[in-house]
Amino acid sequence: MVQRNNNKILLHACCGVCSGYPISFLQEAGYEVAVYFCNPNLDTEAEFNKRLEAQKTVCEKFNAELIVDEYNHSEYSDCIKGFENEPERGKRCDKCFELRLKKTAELSKKMNISEFTSSLAISPHKDFAKISSIGKAVANEFSLNYLPINFRKNDGVLKTNTISKDLGIYRQNYCGCEYSKR
Repeated sequence: MVQRNNNKILLHACCGVCSGYPISFLQEAGYEVAVYFCNPNLDTEAEFNKRLEAQKTVCEKFNAELIVDEYNHSEYSDCIKGFENEPERGKRCDKCFELRLKKTAELSKKMNISEFTSSLAISPHKDFAKISSIGKAVANEFSLNYLPINFRKNDGVLKTNTISKDLGIYRQNYCGCEYSKR
């Protein structure tokens, strides 16, 4: 683990399914976890609300603070303009990760929390090294520390799936943007 000044960390959460194990992992490591639900990439407000309800359930279970960014899909659309036809895991996704991690860093700075990370890192469908690289670059820009934790290790995917199944929360079958439905 990285040396820290205090015990608070901001966890960007893409959804309740992916955040269960990262929250518990961080708490076991001694952190007080604040969860930031920031997902302008979600294709509809209905999808945003379903995932938000799941996130609320997970945060209640782990007694973690939840901070919700307002739904603003046009922010995502503007960010990925020109990259709409990129394949999954391509440059469009990089832009999306950067948008959400920048918003997380901005909030982290505003809340005077020096460290942040993301539940995106648990997904077997995402490139851990790419997310970590973007997170570190964003952190440097804000004079913060991004923790590149590979939540997949030690059966993290199985653990987070078990948590979500036990809680009976909504389990989506696509990343979230309209392009990932293809």
